Amino acid sequence: MTPFRALLVFALALLPSIAAAQRKPNVVLIFCDDLGYGDLGCFGSKTIATPNLDKLAAQGMRLTDFHTDSPVCTPSRAALLTGSHAARIGLEKHVLFPRSRIGLNPSEVTIAKLLKGQGYATAAVGKWHLGDAPEFLPTAHGFNSYFGVPYSNDMRVKIGEKAGPPLMRNTEVIEHPADQATLTERYADEAVKFITANKDKPFFLYLPHTFPHVPLFVSERFKGKSKGGLYGDVVETLDWSVGRITDALKEHGLENDTIVIFTSDNGPWLVRKEHGGSPGPLRDGKGTVYEGGHRVPCIVRWPGKVPAGAECSELASTMDLYPTLAKLAGATVPADRVIDGRDIAPLLLGQAGAKTPHAAVFHHSAQGPLHAVRSGAWKLHLARTQPARTNPQGKVIPAVERPAELYDLSKDLAEAKNVAAENPEVVARLTKLAEEHLAELATNSRAVGRVAGAKETEKGANDK
Repeated sequence: MTPFRALLVFALALLPSIAAAQRKPNVVLIFCDDLGYGDLGCFGSKTIATPNLDKLAAQGMRLTDFHTDSPVCTPSRAALLTGSHAARIGLEKHVLFPRSRIGLNPSEVTIAKLLKGQGYATAAVGKWHLGDAPEFLPTAHGFNSYFGVPYSNDMRVKIGEKAGPPLMRNTEVIEHPADQATLTERYADEAVKFITANKDKPFFLYLPHTFPHVPLFVSERFKGKSKGGLYGDVVETLDWSVGRITDALKEHGLENDTIVIFTSDNGPWLVRKEHGGSPGPLRDGKGTVYEGGHRVPCIVRWPGKVPAGAECSELASTMDLYPTLAKLAGATVPADRVIDGRDIAPLLLGQAGAKTPHAAVFHHSAQGPLHAVRSGAWKLHLARTQPARTNPQGKVIPAVERPAELYDLSKDLAEAKNVAAENPEVVARLTKLAEEHLAELATNSRAVGRVAGAKETEKGANDK
């Protein structure tokens, strides 16, 4: 063999490894609905078996101080996809209902749009809940395709003589009402099809599951299997679906090229009792700004990059995934708007001495107002007036004055001992941070999306 021919053969042999080194990482982002901090085996559950997620954690990293922007569905999803507080983009007020007149503004640059601009194939599979008008659906926000239910599974629309949540493909209803007992399995099928179809190029799969939001459904093959009752059956089905996805990645040789992220939109819906999950050691759950409402389980796996069997106890947020994934994919975060998320790649990659990039984080309530601020180990629930309200039985509940509550989470993760009286200087410092945050939001907020012709006074976030 001539020297030139030998050199050519050597160069050709190197091409696959060079291509692999240059390949942008695939991203699979799995976002459960109302899954509690204590609902996975690797986060302490004794009644729900989650072998696939436990394996994922053993192969990657558990983030144990990981938070959502809101303790309810719509604002949590808006913040995840835009890297911005829901209060910054007008979606902080509770949740959207079918045929709401508002939604995620098409001018927002979602993580899907950023990655699509880098040549990624993109798909959303599951619950959307950021507006069901065509201009608000996933296909208007950077996703090449969509398959799923456009809002929570307890929301019903009537089509003909039937009522219930619809199942959509792209912008069309393909099944009404959706057969909820099979949704998790069909989402897994769609995910595997998407991975298989795009195995030779970078892809972003966003999988926001319908469950374990109530009402709970599972197919016959998963029913009655869990020690955790029907709720456990539902979570174990979700675990099964994670196994299907990771098996598909392995089958196509994509494990080392794919970042898999598993987390939840908020904490468990405790008022649903046996149909709700567990906050583990945390106080309260969905709808509250106690830790159980917004601290969620998070697992990240990227073999060879994220250290296996690692635990990160640094403060991080779902909003941080936006700039982090953008950086890892080679995308540039928009410079014409405020992005609240911060790059947490040093944490995920296990860099020595890496610390949280947040001096403070802010927790807005289920109705939108700022109710708590966190700085270091200190968490302050702001003094406020809880307005009068009328309960479902028609009884008027008078207004209540709520004094400030201060907790040292390094000693009191359950937020059981209010130490505000003993630490007035901390209360004053965190109160000032909250005031500065609200002032900054007022200066740098962006418009919510509105259906053409909808007026500012029309209902949206709380209309049914």
